[in-house]
Amino acid sequence: MTDDPWLSVIIPVHKGEQFLAATLASAAAEKPEGVEFRIYDSGDDGGAARRVADPFFAHMKIFWQDVPDLKPWTAKTNKGVYEAGATHIVMLHQDDLWLPGHLSVVRRAIANWPEVAMSVASSRFVAADGRLLSAWRLPFTPGLHRGATIADALLVQNSIAIPSPVIRRDAWLACGGMDEALWYTADWDLYLKLARLSDVVVRERMTTGFRLHGSSLTMAGSREAAEFRGQLERVLEKHIENIEILPREIDIARASIAVNCALAAAGNGDFSRLTEALFAIAKLGPRRAIRYIRQSRIIDRMLPRLRLSIAGSL
Repeated sequence: MTDDPWLSVIIPVHKGEQFLAATLASAAAEKPEGVEFRIYDSGDDGGAARRVADPFFAHMKIFWQDVPDLKPWTAKTNKGVYEAGATHIVMLHQDDLWLPGHLSVVRRAIANWPEVAMSVASSRFVAADGRLLSAWRLPFTPGLHRGATIADALLVQNSIAIPSPVIRRDAWLACGGMDEALWYTADWDLYLKLARLSDVVVRERMTTGFRLHGSSLTMAGSREAAEFRGQLERVLEKHIENIEILPREIDIARASIAVNCALAAAGNGDFSRLTEALFAIAKLGPRRAIRYIRQSRIIDRMLPRLRLSIAGSL
């Protein structure tokens, strides 16, 4: 008999009072026996996030650390993985959710494919008020895939929501973990590195929720246009030479960056880049444009944000 956990959940927190209770409640509802939750709080909030979390200590194995000098979520996540006691880890941000059945699906994936570096699944968008929105689907069918195949599609667009991946801890450490200089695209970079290590499993059930709200890192970070573009381009240039992709297909990834930057600018009231984005897609031609739409999941990503914006909820 051992007390070692079978799963470590890494939760980086910074001024997380607004959503943290809902996040922890979604995890507690899964009755997480044998699961450890490592929470790293850098928020200068007078202990507000800790007070929100306090009721959950009686029902969950929580290790809480105040880390006021460790602001980046990437650094807190790397620290959590380094200190984790389980062979597999997942990330759960302070505003995301587990949906019913998540832990049973995760445990089954680990048991069935213990050798893979990572398993992933599609996710659901969640509104600020907790309403489940439409699906954020992966451009992959369920089952076992070559890591190179996953990497080819991921280079066009990161279509994996943060709470979705289940990652072998030793694989995380072997690939160097999060690049802490990438405050926006570190997860994308990590998934590309992991896909080079082994096959990747795509789980069938959608059991995580990715929350959309105005104070998220995605929304806040996109307001610095040049830095936002730089984050995307750094990952693309870093991985171009390491994947099995034809040179002409790299144009799809570059068009995707143009679209992401244009949409980020439009979300902040600047619509001047939309023409550039449309031109970048048109230059691809019909076949590659269709491939871009499929691999980027642009419609999945745009529609819930558009609906929330129209409703004044984003």
